[in-house]
Amino acid sequence: MAAPPATAPATSRCLSGAKPRWAAERSSSSFAISAPAIGLRQSGSRVLSVRAKVATGVQRASIVDDGAERPWKLSDARLVLEDGSVWRAKSFGASGTQVGEVVFNTSLTGYQEILTDPSYAGQFVLMTNPHIGNTGVNPDDEESSQCFLGGLIIRNLSICTSNWRCKETLEEYLIKRNIMGIYDVDTRAITRRLREDGSLIGVLSTDQSQTDNELLEMAQKWKIVGVDLISGVTCDAPYVWSDKTDSEWEFKGDQSSETFHVVAFDFGIKHNILRRLASYGCKITVVPANWPASEVLNLKPDGVLFSNGPGDPAAVPYAVKTVQEIIGKVPVFGICMGHQLIGQALGGKTFKMKFGHHGGNHPVCDLRSGRVDISAQNHNYAVDPESLPEGAKVTHVNLNDNSCAGLQYSKMKLMSLQYHPESSPGPHDSDTAFGEFIELMKSNRL
Repeated sequence: MAAPPATAPATSRCLSGAKPRWAAERSSSSFAISAPAIGLRQSGSRVLSVRAKVATGVQRASIVDDGAERPWKLSDARLVLEDGSVWRAKSFGASGTQVGEVVFNTSLTGYQEILTDPSYAGQFVLMTNPHIGNTGVNPDDEESSQCFLGGLIIRNLSICTSNWRCKETLEEYLIKRNIMGIYDVDTRAITRRLREDGSLIGVLSTDQSQTDNELLEMAQKWKIVGVDLISGVTCDAPYVWSDKTDSEWEFKGDQSSETFHVVAFDFGIKHNILRRLASYGCKITVVPANWPASEVLNLKPDGVLFSNGPGDPAAVPYAVKTVQEIIGKVPVFGICMGHQLIGQALGGKTFKMKFGHHGGNHPVCDLRSGRVDISAQNHNYAVDPESLPEGAKVTHVNLNDNSCAGLQYSKMKLMSLQYHPESSPGPHDSDTAFGEFIELMKSNRL
């Protein structure tokens, strides 16, 4: 059954005396508020200055069929799911029609890191946190050079931003990157549907000339299983990465006195994975997903990283073959897609989960120590532990569903995690995994 159309917000009293949020467009896109002095220094009073940037997407007026102007924006977009449900919404960001797999993310914040995570290629991300956009965006929080997801689905779009690091609004950001977004839609109802029925293919559209049935047909014909999405997100040529975590954000006190050369396969690698490796004392060479294993081994690396990435690991047999040719020769560390590729390279199987893991709040237990970390996760596929050969040990499990979240094979000098230890966005609980990789490379030198 289709969700009811979104209704215009009701007029409410504004106790501060300011204009309601549906007031006419402001003449300026930003304003400054000076608060009263909150303390004194020897040099004089200290004044708190707050800067806020107004988002335009929620303030546009609309002209309806009777020619009357409404002071709020009306529904002008649709999300049509393959199960036949139609969800009316309001658009922000780019316009047009886009097809993708709808997944929900339970992170409370960090939408910019999510937007720039290449692992979301081919997907629409629905944020379960209802209020999105109040921190805006800034160039420091990018996880890659562009946005790879198909669209963003949220409940409420903030009417302004007030974070001191903000450089532009979320809507401005999406428009520049040609990414669609919709808001004022019942994200809780859609999330419950995805939990019950599993991930669904959907179509986002602002094109009123297309009927609901035409969009439904597009959704039902589009496939993501078995599609190689890695080739669309990997780098074109090898490059050297040297940037560490900025000193103001660094939370790890001790630095490694040794330097290790790591070759990182880019299956959709995130910048903070590279920064964390560099902060642990690694010199990093990043190579494309299809780079020959022989060329990598000729570099004589201390270790090899198989990165995160989007889609179905069974759709990239060339990557599985590369992993097979490298494991056992040098220490390796697999993250997310890299973890799944290692599972297949060992002779195991992967399977598509019902709705996957997407969020910065998933509990994971390290079976070796009993320690529980809150982890950042983003994947729709998992390794079947029953299919793994003798010697491959499950080291971590997801406590929400007991799925395999980490592997270790001492004889093959490998370790892997299903989640993102750099935690962008998310807590820093899992950062110790990079230190474990350092110790693995260090012991191989002896």
